[in-house]
Formats: sequence, C-alpha cells, structure tokens
Amino acid sequence: MPVVVDESNGMEKLVLKSEQGAIAEVYLHGAHVVSWQDATGKDLMFTSKQAIFKPPKAIRGGVPVCFPQFGQLGPLGQHGFARNTKFDLLQETADSATLVLKAVGDEDEKYPYPFELTVRVQLGQQGDAPTFTQEVAANNTGSEEMSFTAALHTYFKISAIGNVAVSGLDGVTYTDSLQGGQRMQQSGDVIFDQEVDRIYLAVPDSGVQISDSGSGAVFEVHKAGFPDAVVWNPWVAKAQAMADFGDEEYKEMLCIEPAVAGSGPYKLAPGQTWSGSQTLVYKAA
Repeated sequence: MPVVVDESNGMEKLVLKSEQGAIAEVYLHGAHVVSWQDATGKDLMFTSKQAIFKPPKAIRGGVPVCFPQFGQLGPLGQHGFARNTKFDLLQETADSATLVLKAVGDEDEKYPYPFELTVRVQLGQQGDAPTFTQEVAANNTGSEEMSFTAALHTYFKISAIGNVAVSGLDGVTYTDSLQGGQRMQQSGDVIFDQEVDRIYLAVPDSGVQISDSGSGAVFEVHKAGFPDAVVWNPWVAKAQAMADFGDEEYKEMLCIEPAVAGSGPYKLAPGQTWSGSQTLVYKAA
C-alpha cells in the first residue's frame, strides 16, 4: 500500500492488510503503529481517544518505539527521540513495511551519536490467530561506542483491567518503579487492582500471556533481543494527570513492553548492529 495522508490529522501513514483481512496502520512519524485489527475489525491495540496527532508530539497508544532511551534511564527526555521523529519508508508490501531513521548525531545535544534505526512491521497468521511482528535494528554509524536503552511500548486493548491476568512471569525478578526501583520477585500471575509500573528482568522470550476473562481472548507475547519486559497500567491518578489520555481509559488498556531497560544499557561498537523483535499472537475466544 502506498503512503497516504490521514485526512483527520494531515499526517502520513501506511495501511497494511494481511491475506486474511487483518489491518495495521503505521505512521511515518515515529514509525508508530497506531492500530492493529483482526479480520472482523476488532481493535487489538489501544490508542487513546485523546491522543494528539501533531508532530513532534508522541502518539499515546499503539506501539511507541522508545529509542535511544527508555523512560528516564539516561540524559534524554522521556523515552528518547525516535518516537517524535519522522522516519523514511524503505520498502513495503501489502502486509509489511520497513521504515528507517538516519540520525546524524545532532538530533539532541545530549546524545551525539549517529545511528540508523530500522523498524519493520509484518502482519501474519498462525492457524486461526492473526499475528503482528515488529523488528527493530540499530546500527552504529559513528566512530565511537554508543549505548542505549529501548522498548516497544505496546498498548493492548482489553475488555477491562480487572478482567486480565498476565502469566509467564512467575519467579521473575522485577524492579518496582513505584517503590523507588526496589527489586522484588513475582509470585503467580500479575493482576491489576492498582497502578503497576515494573521492569521484569531476564524474561523468557516466550511464555508471557495476557488472559482476558471478559472476552475470553488471549494475547501471546514472544520477543527476541530484548532481555526485559515492562508491565504498566497508570491507574486513576496518572490517567487523570495525562492530557492525552482519558480519565477512565486506564480500564481498557495494558502495556507489555519488550525492553532493554533494567538489565542496563546496551553498548554498541562502531559498525555493529543490534536487533530486537516482538511477535504478538491474538487468540479469540
């Protein structure tokens, strides 16, 4: 599909469609996936109704690409600058797209390292289940070692936050951002009855699932190259504090984010490339 201009906001985007009828929308701004729907038109990702589609503002929802910094783990502003920067389209097919950001080192005075960041999105199918694969690769095009943290800040659309449980993290150590980064160990499934903001460390690449008792659906989260996984729901007070997020919208979203975060920054020598990916599988009831 060619690049089109979204008439509602004037921004350039791609609309991908799988053979089975699943759809994803990818904006050139931030290489930001804002929507993934199954063949019935059901939204599988959450994007806020109050999201601001006005560069350089980051878009609230979908999959923000956090690079070269996750959160405040470094000198840059929240989540780095890739999500605020327009990418170029490298190649596309009906169901896939590859975009690239060629940073020359002057994008932010606090990060003087040139690099190329490519983001590839691919729709697929696993039996009856639609799949969404996102691959990122960072190449150090400079002459000095660069270090970075990163995440695919995925917002899942759910029936209600009280209906979901996250499995596959039992026994995994995490840092709790709400407890000053204190290290704790997960016991059983992660359930949600208050704000959650955690970085799980050394997470298995497969096995993490979101089970939604309200819809009967299951999301599988498979990752590679990202050692960690962030679990986040802002709950009441944080939701009310965000201008681009509805006061009640915390009830219908959950973030599970493959990340290079709590395990420390990744160091990349000149000429080297790092890559990471996630594959999401949606199994309807």
